[in-house]
Amino acid sequence: MRVFITGAAGFIGTATTRELIANGHEVLGLARSDDNAKALEALGAEVHRGSLEDLDSLRKGAKEADGTIHLAFIHDFSKFAENGQIDKHAIDAMGEVLAGSDKPFIVTSGTLLVAPGRLATEEDAVRPGLPRVSEASGLAFAARGVRAMAIRLPQVHGGDGKCGLVNYLLNIAQEKGISAYIGDGGNRWSGAHRLDVARLYRLALEKGRAGTSYHAVADEGVTARDIAEIIGRHLQLPVASIQPEEAAAHFGMMAVFAGMDGAASSALTQQWLGWKPTQIGLIADISRPGYFKF
Repeated sequence: MRVFITGAAGFIGTATTRELIANGHEVLGLARSDDNAKALEALGAEVHRGSLEDLDSLRKGAKEADGTIHLAFIHDFSKFAENGQIDKHAIDAMGEVLAGSDKPFIVTSGTLLVAPGRLATEEDAVRPGLPRVSEASGLAFAARGVRAMAIRLPQVHGGDGKCGLVNYLLNIAQEKGISAYIGDGGNRWSGAHRLDVARLYRLALEKGRAGTSYHAVADEGVTARDIAEIIGRHLQLPVASIQPEEAAAHFGMMAVFAGMDGAASSALTQQWLGWKPTQIGLIADISRPGYFKF
């Protein structure tokens, strides 16, 4: 297939672009800058200039491709609601030109907010009222003749010094001089290596079912305390518990995520698509000396 990818030059997008090209697909990658364009050319992808707010560029890219993967998102949580709407408008623009085509259209969501407090599965609906509405917006096109799907991401790691929301916690620890967790630190986040995640995007593109949400989860749940201890070792900072009422002052806009129990399973995804995570686990990976870049 010829595949249009937003976020193609990003942390997950780079791995997905490589995965697709290695398996015989062509990639048309959205590039908002010269640096993005050069990175995509180096990967062997065709460059499509534009941005999430340039809806005409998104329509053109999606229309010219055999399938679309939407990975891009503006990760500024101080403007979470605003960025959620930018994301929705982008999805609607691409979905409109795909209506009636039966082409695959994969949007990106997350596992953390699906079913807080218990193990989330693919059959759980995303909770309404969240600022990010990518899944609801994208899957709505399944009723309009699009093979629309969602991939829910956990904390994605795998080189390059990145690991989802863990990077925000690391920055807070540097600023505060302490690596903290809330209460007993038993709340959990799920994780996966970006090479495993990239393979799941390809499998969903090739054989995923319309209207389905897939979980890119290798580690069902790692605890906040384990993550805090790893950050403390990397930064040579003390690790300590803080009370729930102190969370907002310490973590700021990250407080709601820092205390959330968001474990998730990928059992159905593995069954439906034959996907098996094979890469190093989250804790082992980010524990390696030099993993994070300061």
